[in-house]
Amino acid sequence: MSRPFRIFAAGALAVALAALAVPVGMHPEQALFGADVQAKPASAAVPAAQRVPAALAGISGVKDLSDHAPQPSGPALASTLDASLDTGGAGNFTASVLDAATGATLYSRGAEEPRTPASNLKLLTAATVLRNLGAQTRFETQVLQGSSPSDVVLKAGGDVLLGDGDSQPEKTMGHAGLGTLAKQTAASLKAAGVTGTVSVALDDSLFSGPSLNPAWDPGDVAAGEVAPVFPLALNSARYAPDSTFGPRPQDAGRTAETEFVARLRDAGIDATLGSRRGAGAARSGAAVLAQVQSATVVEQVGWMLENSDNYLAETLARMAAVSSGAPGSITAALAAMRATADGLGIPSAGLTLLDSCGLTLGDKISTAQLAAVARAIVTSMDQDLRAGIDGFPVAGLSGTLDDRYGDVATAGGRGLVRAKTGTLNTVLSLSGFVVDADGRLLVFSFVGNDLTPGSKAAKAALDRSATALAGCGCR
Repeated sequence: MSRPFRIFAAGALAVALAALAVPVGMHPEQALFGADVQAKPASAAVPAAQRVPAALAGISGVKDLSDHAPQPSGPALASTLDASLDTGGAGNFTASVLDAATGATLYSRGAEEPRTPASNLKLLTAATVLRNLGAQTRFETQVLQGSSPSDVVLKAGGDVLLGDGDSQPEKTMGHAGLGTLAKQTAASLKAAGVTGTVSVALDDSLFSGPSLNPAWDPGDVAAGEVAPVFPLALNSARYAPDSTFGPRPQDAGRTAETEFVARLRDAGIDATLGSRRGAGAARSGAAVLAQVQSATVVEQVGWMLENSDNYLAETLARMAAVSSGAPGSITAALAAMRATADGLGIPSAGLTLLDSCGLTLGDKISTAQLAAVARAIVTSMDQDLRAGIDGFPVAGLSGTLDDRYGDVATAGGRGLVRAKTGTLNTVLSLSGFVVDADGRLLVFSFVGNDLTPGSKAAKAALDRSATALAGCGCR
């Protein structure tokens, strides 16, 4: 890697890391509202990326976040991580730590071994989605004129984060609302002089093939870990936006259509649920009566990573396939993920993909491959791919890491570690990045398999190891 690229890769992270680095003892609200906080003088030995921010606005960069900071030594890292990656029971961890600027492997522990990654697989999904769709793309949900003035078609465009009420532009979930779509539709119908009963058909033909992945355990589907995948859904196929557990709608497309009909009635239209469904529901070139747009793809990727949203991951992967001209199918989505790995120069040996969310034990990927994906996101010159940086949960502050890093052994990583979590019955994983105590940007991946189910010791080992990287001088 050339020196100009190394400097660019480090500089690209400066603002995001400075804004989110929260040292021990600093409250989350200080990080979020740093302009009102008086920062204590920092020792010259503490890199700027780990100091208390005096303000969030106007940060132009972190001068010492570059390839001039010393790399940790391999033996020193091995001494630290070999001890911290103790599962406290059955199973074991494999691990990979890379220098972000150069890609050099600093620590390797079974790093080439294919392992079940759990939701860490979503990092490859995120990279696939951002590279194929672009960070600023939005999905449109439309209402088209049907075969007669009193027939309309609800056309799915890939937005599964629809809300049931008015659009909420400031949010990701509910950015587009069926209530707003219904009001626009009602206005168009009234302007056209339509009276009487209006029949609503559904075109959700954007996706093809099985809606339910045969690799998923039926028990996981019954428990609501995922559901049959459609290109149209409310609340990421949940019954309410704040619902995260329990059974899901098994036909998210029809559920959304039924809600849309109810909202049309609220808007003064005598609407009824039509029987037609699929690509033939609307005529070619049919007039658009109303439409709403989703949050941007990068906002959706951020939601997927922070909340480890299985349904959204599966939908976005299919949309990535569609964008390349392929069908919106399970097979095409997985092919797009493989193509992305190839395009990033990541060796595919041992890579086995059965889904896009990491819910099945049959998925296999090594920590070397996961670390390479994470490094690609945080150092890429591709602005769409690099936009995925903000989606990594922040230790002790956001997403699936918000309630971790609170004890003595891990508090040093609070606000500094940014990583995607992964959890299955016997699997725990953590992959992301951190700036060490010398100001060096490190990328890491830890994956444990065959662990004692529900092992608190194994989860603590993950957090303890990431914290060790954050505090590492390791020379």
